[in-house]
Amino acid sequence: MWKWMRKNKKKQGGQKPSYNQSDTLPEFIEVLGHSEDFIQFELDGMTRCTVSYLKTMSDSKILNRSVLTTLNSHALHGLKEIKETIPVENVLITDDLKVIQTKVMFGYIMIQVKSSTEQVLLVPAVSLESRDVSIPEVEFSVVGPKEAFVETINTNINLIRKRLPLPQLTVKELQVGKMTSTRTAVVYVDGIADQDNVDTVTQRLQDIEYDQLIDSSFITQMIADNAHSPFPQLLDTERPDRVVSSLVEGKVAILVDGSPHALTCPTTVVEFFGASDDYFLPWHLASVFRLIRLFAVIFSVLSTPLYVAVLTYHFEMIPPELMATIVSSRSDIPFPPILEVIILELTIELLREAGARLPTKIGQTIGIVGGIVIGTAAVDAGLTSNVLLIIVALSALASFTTPVYQIGNTIRLIRFPFLIGAQLWGLVGVSMCMVFFIGHLIKLQSIGRPFFEPLYPLRFKDLKDAFIRLPFTKQVDRPVLMRSEDPKRMNEDRAKAKRDIDE
Repeated sequence: MWKWMRKNKKKQGGQKPSYNQSDTLPEFIEVLGHSEDFIQFELDGMTRCTVSYLKTMSDSKILNRSVLTTLNSHALHGLKEIKETIPVENVLITDDLKVIQTKVMFGYIMIQVKSSTEQVLLVPAVSLESRDVSIPEVEFSVVGPKEAFVETINTNINLIRKRLPLPQLTVKELQVGKMTSTRTAVVYVDGIADQDNVDTVTQRLQDIEYDQLIDSSFITQMIADNAHSPFPQLLDTERPDRVVSSLVEGKVAILVDGSPHALTCPTTVVEFFGASDDYFLPWHLASVFRLIRLFAVIFSVLSTPLYVAVLTYHFEMIPPELMATIVSSRSDIPFPPILEVIILELTIELLREAGARLPTKIGQTIGIVGGIVIGTAAVDAGLTSNVLLIIVALSALASFTTPVYQIGNTIRLIRFPFLIGAQLWGLVGVSMCMVFFIGHLIKLQSIGRPFFEPLYPLRFKDLKDAFIRLPFTKQVDRPVLMRSEDPKRMNEDRAKAKRDIDE
């Protein structure tokens, strides 16, 4: 393969060879011939033709039972006769070299009657090797469905259609990535999703010029409105039930072949703090748990910066009883509060990274034992105080309450700018950082829609499922953010009506 590329490079006067498509069909076959898994042979039986395929991508059962059996048992002349006789659906006759290359590389069997012609017959024989559907690992829920997406896009679409058996459920497929040609699907409910959102997502996917698309996380970074923001602007999920819920609201979903995660958009910052369990529990409990998660995130971001700001500039704010405890715990500490906090924060981050990269059982051991041993040793050595160790531990624990992994990483990052502001200007610095991040969230958009909605712009209707979750009977309308073509989810009068027969 490399010899052929060098040869063409010389012929073209130093120009780069195209990796996407060969110039002619014989040239394409010649390039494939350098691979050991490319098979090409001529049939001299009742039907004379040339069969070519990649054995690592094609299903041998379809080849032997349907294709070769038909060709050897019938005297067929021409591609049209072969197409009508082979018992396989979606057989294609084409002379488009780009289509031929794409289909063959994904497992189609190519049949040629005459090697001198560019027209071939393509038989679908894709070998679908994938793992079984398993339980969610990142977004685990105590109650509710226990199915997660897998790496095969057809299986993922099946999981969605099984929960949403509507003819209006529309799937548009695109090929993204100049070298990988990854199958990417845009999924939405026609008649509910705003067509502007669908067109925006489709256009941005078509405009991607990157050579490879390995996972859906690539798309998150490539089509986001602000690629430099630490906040994710598309919601990443591995749960089919969550995707179906988003589609019914009027959102657009993106599936990528080879990725066990789906993307939904447009989204808001509040959605990253909502868990699937919120809809499987009574609304009272769901609202309380959601508020606890929001409080935990605020505590995780502000606890250590406030510790630094108060001890450095505003120690008069500390009550006398608590001041005695803090002074006694810091009496032997040689570092200022900022260095003390940074040492512990970096230690926590090291434990997190080590636990995430190691095998599961070893990672759990490192996280628990390492945290206990290092924390105790740091206090005994006089490198940090007991009070700060408790604050940092609670801060790390609070950051784990976020149900979406992406926003958890963002919280880990933005804590450090708050620490710097607290060291430089005290509570004024913390306030400046808070104003900066709120202003940044107000400016952010998700596929052209406001990311900080329903707080900005203020929309009271969408507050029904934001910080708290009201009963389903109160959520009559779909979110205003979606601009849905069918804004009503249910009849308001019927939702309030009594269901008992005797009333």
